[in-house]
Amino acid sequence: MRSEDTVRLPGLDSIGANQWERLAACRVYFGHQSVGLNILEGVRDLMQENGALRLRIAETDRAEDLTSPVLAHSRVGSNRDPKSKIDAFVAKMEGGLGDKVGIALVKFCYVDVTSSTDVDRLFEDYRAAMGHLRRRFPHIVFVHVTVPLTVAESGSKPWLKRLLGRTTGNDDNIQRTRFNDLLLNEYGGKEPVFDLAMAESTAADGTRRQYEQGIATFYALLPDYTDDGGHLNLRGRQHVATQLLVCLARAAEPATTDVKAAGER
Repeated sequence: MRSEDTVRLPGLDSIGANQWERLAACRVYFGHQSVGLNILEGVRDLMQENGALRLRIAETDRAEDLTSPVLAHSRVGSNRDPKSKIDAFVAKMEGGLGDKVGIALVKFCYVDVTSSTDVDRLFEDYRAAMGHLRRRFPHIVFVHVTVPLTVAESGSKPWLKRLLGRTTGNDDNIQRTRFNDLLLNEYGGKEPVFDLAMAESTAADGTRRQYEQGIATFYALLPDYTDDGGHLNLRGRQHVATQLLVCLARAAEPATTDVKAAGER
């Protein structure tokens, strides 16, 4: 079963020219894996279409490369091992990046959270690490990112899998939705959150579908945004990149002064 709600996602036009300029003056680090690369391709697409977006994107995690404003990014950890991504992000911050950047974020992949994931423990690991980094680098604005989703399984496929004692993609999305609820309850309205899952599950007209399986509810990636059920296609990456850019532009407002100060260290 599924139900529908309407969500109003902000567009690029919700950000003023002075806010884009502040973001362009920031040093940002984004740790990710493959879906992150999809999103950054979407950022590049949008920059070609919008002259107000003038970000320098560089694939690097070397502190010495961050001597000027940049959206730096690199792969972190290993897929299917979310703790390795948390640990790698902390290590990169403490290895020099934390003295250079003013905004930082790390993103899990959909394969990191499945039906077998201990969501409560993973979230506690994440929360502890972010608390440590916030105390260690008070000048950094840390942006929290919800876990990406996969397309919902429908028809007889999930029923047959359960009959054979196998888990389904819907079971995985239930756990991802649980983790995202924990993250949003902890940080929503208090610290910046890039709600990647919200973007992936919301259509261009604002329709967001919520699915039900037994007593559990979950969200799923819209088929229009993917060609393989998990990674983002052209439409999906531009849609999601819009939300990332809006989030970063808003996060850059209190970070601008601190970014410059951190860069002088």
